[in-house]
Amino acid sequence: MARLSAPGEIVRAHDPDRYLCDLFAEPKAREGLFALHAFNHEVAKIREVVSDPMLGHIRLQWWREALDGIFAGTPRQHEVVLGLAWAFETFELDRAGFDDLLEAREIDLDDAPFATIDALIDYARRTAGMISGIGLAILGVQDPATTRTADDIAVATALTGLLRAMPYLARSKRSMLPQDIFQARGARLGDYHELRDRPQLRAVVQTVAETANQHLLAARLRSGIRFKAAAPVILPGRLSALYLQRLQRAGWNAFDATINAPMPMKPWALWRASLLRRF
Repeated sequence: MARLSAPGEIVRAHDPDRYLCDLFAEPKAREGLFALHAFNHEVAKIREVVSDPMLGHIRLQWWREALDGIFAGTPRQHEVVLGLAWAFETFELDRAGFDDLLEAREIDLDDAPFATIDALIDYARRTAGMISGIGLAILGVQDPATTRTADDIAVATALTGLLRAMPYLARSKRSMLPQDIFQARGARLGDYHELRDRPQLRAVVQTVAETANQHLLAARLRSGIRFKAAAPVILPGRLSALYLQRLQRAGWNAFDATINAPMPMKPWALWRASLLRRF
């Protein structure tokens, strides 16, 4: 097996689900996706590695200046920046989506939870959805049906990821659960922070999970999508479905360790979904 590029190694180590999906792209496009997803990892982790929001803003500004350098023809000597510089030139990417993503990531530096489920969905579209849109550009897929399908899958994947991250976020005394759902179900923040399994918290998880499933269903029902060409951005929907099934089997208890237990069947599930063009 050929040695992975530096961005490829980053994605394999830190975003293994996307890595598996990226493998369904042709080699050149795959490298572009590796660069994109390594960039996404770098900016998504900022909130987790800084001790103060101001430091997070400084890191986001560093990435804005890194983009400036790419477009000035003087990219910084950083493995992800160099990978991005190659991707911008090779696939003639628009910078606007990257700037929009960095702006959306400012939200991560504010620990206030989302007020409504609609606000959470909007955040998912501006982050995971933006990454999917750029991924389609790398793959050369721009038709409306596939674009809408990729957006729905991105929202479902982001919401599922939030639920999978609940134990970590709760231990960090952070909540990204929408407050309108939290309050409507009568959930208590103290139970959440202490990882107490309560019916009210399960009801919140179920509501968010059902919202993710609704987006998956909308994506499945849409006709005319270019499945094979867009497989790397569509196949995450299959993995989201598997995680949501685990949540349901756990009775919507997001603190259940089985949710994030190893899933050896992932490669086979993705291969089968690709072969049948079903997710």
